[in-house]
Amino acid sequence: MRTLFLHPPSYDGFDGGAGSRYQAKREIRSYWYPTWLAQPAALVEGSKLVDAPPDGLTLADVVPTARDYDLAVLHTSSPSFAGDVAAAAALKAENPALLVGMVGAKVAVEPDSSLLASEAIDFVAREEFDFTIAEVAEGRPLADIDGLSYRDATGQVVHNPDREILTDMDRLPSVVPVYKRDLKPENYFIGYLKHPYLSLYTGRGCRSRCTFCLWPQTVGGHLYRTRSVESVLAEAALAKQLFPQVKELFFDDDTFTDDRERAQQIARGLGKLGWTWSCNAKANVPRETLQVLRENGLRLLLVGYETGNQQILINIKKGLRVERAKRFAADCHDLGITVHGTFIIGLPGETSETIRETIKFAQEVNPHTIQVSVAAPYPGTELYRQAKENGWLPEGIEGADLVSADGTQLAALSYPDLGHTEILDSVDAFYRRYYFRAGKIAEMSAEMIRHPEMAGRRLREGVEFARFLGRRSRTVTAN
Repeated sequence: MRTLFLHPPSYDGFDGGAGSRYQAKREIRSYWYPTWLAQPAALVEGSKLVDAPPDGLTLADVVPTARDYDLAVLHTSSPSFAGDVAAAAALKAENPALLVGMVGAKVAVEPDSSLLASEAIDFVAREEFDFTIAEVAEGRPLADIDGLSYRDATGQVVHNPDREILTDMDRLPSVVPVYKRDLKPENYFIGYLKHPYLSLYTGRGCRSRCTFCLWPQTVGGHLYRTRSVESVLAEAALAKQLFPQVKELFFDDDTFTDDRERAQQIARGLGKLGWTWSCNAKANVPRETLQVLRENGLRLLLVGYETGNQQILINIKKGLRVERAKRFAADCHDLGITVHGTFIIGLPGETSETIRETIKFAQEVNPHTIQVSVAAPYPGTELYRQAKENGWLPEGIEGADLVSADGTQLAALSYPDLGHTEILDSVDAFYRRYYFRAGKIAEMSAEMIRHPEMAGRRLREGVEFARFLGRRSRTVTAN
């Protein structure tokens, strides 16, 4: 079947791609690669991948393409679902014969309500959907495809058996040719990565059990399944050949450093290829491993510190000790590894005092840059179930209520001693207290002096960041 893979138009600047841990508009304009769509696109010969948000495409731009295809597969998310349904309906109106399906965490955990949301949606693919979609594109009857939920001829929702989890990750072809064919690396910005960058996965799943994290609990699972070292290095070599302008590879595995021996083998190969690269990491990587990675091209680690309070780390099942995280941070500073630290305000056990404790912790470990999010109870996560059971989530609040009218994050959770307004307001305070320090201002200024090519980018991002804080302030006031 002639197949279109579509990340639909959404809020201006909205990052709903599968690489995003939080589907929302960022502090500065940021886009992850739609790797979860690119992977089945690599399996379906002659397919087309359209990533509307970073390309600046509107629904009016996308709808006419429906005439050229037999099958459209849309990636959706809880916050963007209503808009994505409207996109599906518009495509179907343009081409009534078009078979329309949806993929993503939202439909994986809520297949019934997703299908019943619109007659324009013919099926949804649950959990890991690469080969599920490939079989649909082959023209197999929907009833014969594992991992699929669909509406039958009578309008009833039917759930086929679950698809067996993929363990041989080398069965998946490289996404790099799809990137080359359909995407523009220059359209993808992440503030802490070199531009342009390229994002890849070397495996799926995460051994950690963090209660808030969306992907392992809905699509990827908790078994870390990896591609062979040879496969990863072959893809990196192909990326070097096809994208000579790309300045950095980013490995978006939930925790690339979980398998330390494998990470070191990949690093040595990347060093020989001459790649500068970065990856996700847990704040417990031993110094000896960090040193090997650093000596072979590692530039930056994206680290989810979340909080500086030990009890909250226990509450969210992070599996990390605060003192271990501090030692890890010191090792990174000593070895010259840049760290982008992410923090979450409003997790279970949060109080005004723990927020202050986390800000102090962030200042102490001093990542080069930070991201501060509010705790987002996405459907399908343990945090969502806890919120429902404990009354932390107001009645009627669902995934669409996790973002504002312009796509920025809202604080949905509220506790007896900490309301959602204080949680949201604390994000603004966190950023100001972290970045508006004399030492941090001097550090960022020195970076621009050492690297003049960064000055323009940092100034642009600074303007966007100031606007973000202004919007956040207005949102808090309105609430």
